[in-house]
Amino acid sequence: MNDVPNFARDADDRLYSPEVRGALAGFTLGEDTGALEAAAAVRTAARSLDQLRSRGTGSRGLSPGALDILIRLADGGANVKDLAASAGVSSRNVTGLVDTLERAGLAERVPDPRDRRAVRVRITPDGRTWLAEFRRPSQLAMAALFRGFTEAETAQLRHLCLRLAENQHHLARHLEDR
Repeated sequence: MNDVPNFARDADDRLYSPEVRGALAGFTLGEDTGALEAAAAVRTAARSLDQLRSRGTGSRGLSPGALDILIRLADGGANVKDLAASAGVSSRNVTGLVDTLERAGLAERVPDPRDRRAVRVRITPDGRTWLAEFRRPSQLAMAALFRGFTEAETAQLRHLCLRLAENQHHLARHLEDR
């Protein structure tokens, strides 16, 4: 089990990491560390979420990435390119995840009825059963993770995280255009 994080509260009663703040103060030569501390906090939260998801899916033989693809397949079949776009990962990555799901009997590749050259991926009945069995423990774990959050706070957290992703996308495009 991981050590309990050493967090403190600032004058506004908001959590922060004294270790991160101290390290960043040296790095920024005394300038504002707010954005860098926020980025470190996002990484810490993402690692915590990944650890929780890995524990939940690992005992069931799936990585968090494979779980993401399986959930996306529950709404209907898709081709690898569309799965990759919706998951925000490469087609190559999705191909490997689909291979894993196929070996586990949770998904299958089938010919695309509209294009003989294309292949679609769909969830199998065993995949639907797997998701149904995983659903309740997953919901309980998320409820515990977000304990004490209001509905408005979870919506704000979602919004802020997606704004970060949107800003990163725009920055990457700007850097590519140079």
